[in-house]
Amino acid sequence: MELQKRIKNLAQEYAPYFIAVRRHLHKNPELSFQEHKTSSYIRGQLEDIGITDIVSVAKTGLLATIKGTSVERAVLLRADMDALPISEKNVLDYTSKIPKVMHACGHDAHMASLLLCAKILFGIKEEICGTVKLLFQPAEEVMPGGASLVIKENAYRSLGELTHIGQHVQPDLPVGKVGFRSGKFMASMDELFLKVIGKGGHAAMPENTIDPVLMAAHIIVAAQQLVSRVSSPKTPSVLSFGKVIANGAINIIPDEVLIEGTFRTLDEEWRKTALEKLEKMVTAIAEGMGGKCEVKINHGYPSLINDRKLTEELRQNAVGYLGAENVVDLDVWMAAEDFAYYTQRQPACFYLLGVGNREKGIHSGLHTPTFNIDESALEIGGGLMAWLAVKALKS
Repeated sequence: MELQKRIKNLAQEYAPYFIAVRRHLHKNPELSFQEHKTSSYIRGQLEDIGITDIVSVAKTGLLATIKGTSVERAVLLRADMDALPISEKNVLDYTSKIPKVMHACGHDAHMASLLLCAKILFGIKEEICGTVKLLFQPAEEVMPGGASLVIKENAYRSLGELTHIGQHVQPDLPVGKVGFRSGKFMASMDELFLKVIGKGGHAAMPENTIDPVLMAAHIIVAAQQLVSRVSSPKTPSVLSFGKVIANGAINIIPDEVLIEGTFRTLDEEWRKTALEKLEKMVTAIAEGMGGKCEVKINHGYPSLINDRKLTEELRQNAVGYLGAENVVDLDVWMAAEDFAYYTQRQPACFYLLGVGNREKGIHSGLHTPTFNIDESALEIGGGLMAWLAVKALKS
């Protein structure tokens, strides 16, 4: 308990500085695989802490090392770095100064929290029974995902098997609380692009056309059978079409309609089957109505599966650090995360850090132009991650 108290005291002492770090990052966001200034800034922060074992990974990412008293065990702590193509609507001293780019998913907080964690761990490295790897990973927000590149790097592959821990802010959780879920937690994500091709013409003479708008309507409705009738009710699935372009007019039936959407599930076998069935279904519908449908599927992140034994251990250690009343059990989340690539290969746990505070008006969702966090969460997030890393190396 003496070490836990020491970590909490250090987190409290260092938090104001890393709140300023978070604000700097928030003010200077960079898009996926463009995090050059962010990477340089993070490297400088690590060197200021005293960490010099730093290598570049996945173009703009960094993998740093803190060595404790043993080299037999290792744990990897990950933060993502990229921002989103969103115009910020918050009016703050640290509002994004980059037009149409914003840290609307909390990656600025993830980086600041991991840097705070790094400073704590470097200060107590004589108490660490192993090696801590700090991964600042680029491009979580775009496919193929920075994690898919990291796992191919020699610097990463040479690490072998080791525990992976990831933390993500969640405005739906009040500040002061964290959430865990063992087993299947987050969904896979695939991008769907359909081109429905017919024959356009005058809207007043539909008999002379092969109407792709009508075909598209049938396809959109019928495709929902995949999740309502073909899929088992015990397997969470989401099929959503968010973009439909029929570039005709009130009196013009167009030649083609473009449909874009996403398919998500928590079961990798069903994922494969569902995408095959989807392609057969939409092409058959179009052909049956006299047209055709071209299908392109961009295969994205796999489902995220938290190691049950590790997650339960980390959950109990979080209870010891924060108190049982501040550790909650999470439901499945149909969002996608490229941290899933690590969970498919390594013993890993991805958990959520509460950053919401309705009394302060901080409750906007992730990926919105008014997203913000209660910055007191950084002290909790940085300290907790340091504690979890220390305990994971001892277990």
